[in-house]
Amino acid sequence: MTIRILIADDNSFIREGMKIILSSYDEFTVVEMVENGREAVDCCIKGQVDIALLDVRMPVMNGVEATKLIREKTEVLPIILTTFDDDEYILGAIRNGAKGYLLKNTHPERIREAINSVVNGTSIIQDSVLEKIRESLVMDERPRLKFNPEPFTERELNIMESIAKGFSNKEISERLFISGGTVANHITSILNKTALKHRTQIAIYYLTGNV
Repeated sequence: MTIRILIADDNSFIREGMKIILSSYDEFTVVEMVENGREAVDCCIKGQVDIALLDVRMPVMNGVEATKLIREKTEVLPIILTTFDDDEYILGAIRNGAKGYLLKNTHPERIREAINSVVNGTSIIQDSVLEKIRESLVMDERPRLKFNPEPFTERELNIMESIAKGFSNKEISERLFISGGTVANHITSILNKTALKHRTQIAIYYLTGNV
């Protein structure tokens, strides 16, 4: 199956460079390139897109706002493409349903793996992005909840910790010596207990107590 990708970035150099990188892989086809979030949403609504690769800082509509509308109105899976100084947008993107978080200096093979993982149902957050989230939360002086482990089994807590460290379902199954299906079942249980929507929100909840 060819994965159809939209690239949204107001920097034409980034757009063209990313198109060249992604087009070098047989499983990807770049079907649209736009320069703001509004155009990205419109293209996704029209169809023919599987993955929306979104910058966060764009004119007209940023990537966080675009992510929310894309998730509400389409089946397209949004992935945020960010830089270190964009961390203030990342928590908003998580709440809005972004499925991945990549840095613009990410190695092409890592981008490839991340896109394929998202298509196959796994949310991706890089360790460096997760660290920026931690730093932002530490610096944030608003009242913060303390994570409450009581509703969760020991196995669920182990899985939540592994998710917070950035491990994939496959890596978690290998670390805990359980099947991938068992990992998925525990994650479903965690989501049901917390009313969260996906594994990246589990990571934030585990680290901060906030949803």
